[in-house]
Amino acid sequence: MSRLRPEAGILPPVSSPIAQQASFGERLRALRQARKMTLQQASKETGVAQSTLSKMENNQLSPTFNLMQKLALGLGIDMPQLFAPVHEARISGRRSVTKKQQGREHLTATYEHELLATELDSKRMVPFKSRVRARHLDEFGGWVRHEGEELLLVLEGDVLVYTEEYEPLPLSEGDSTYFDSTMGHAVVSVSKDDALVLWVCVAQ
Repeated sequence: MSRLRPEAGILPPVSSPIAQQASFGERLRALRQARKMTLQQASKETGVAQSTLSKMENNQLSPTFNLMQKLALGLGIDMPQLFAPVHEARISGRRSVTKKQQGREHLTATYEHELLATELDSKRMVPFKSRVRARHLDEFGGWVRHEGEELLLVLEGDVLVYTEEYEPLPLSEGDSTYFDSTMGHAVVSVSKDDALVLWVCVAQ
């Protein structure tokens, strides 16, 4: 299977409900400035092009999972902190509850992500649900690829999991797969309606 270019997406207009809920660009700029970093310095620390950082801060570009992970690692934060306020208190026995459809939403061209437990920082896992809108592999601008490992569990519908090293894997409701996230991957729905899946990602 041929190598594909990295995926990118455009954020919804500022007037949309998602944009009104939270500005990713403002959050990213605040995190960078809190560390007294210029765009050039942030680019060096994160490995993300300066022009890409500028577009994200101005809400002109929606970050892919790979970009979010680079930003989190470079800024020394947990990925959900890119979308929610950082809580400084560190208390043992932490717990987080996310009510149905109350997670932080993040849209891409192929998925509708719902980030879970966003109020907790420094988590070892990044859990989120995704409504899979894509129906064909060519709808992706490229492979999704990032550090770590992940679990995918199908909650509703049927999906086809594409990976660089294996044949396409069909999964139905209740099925799951665990794989190396550095291997290019993409998931499409093969149901009449969009499938719903749960991801749990762990950075290494």
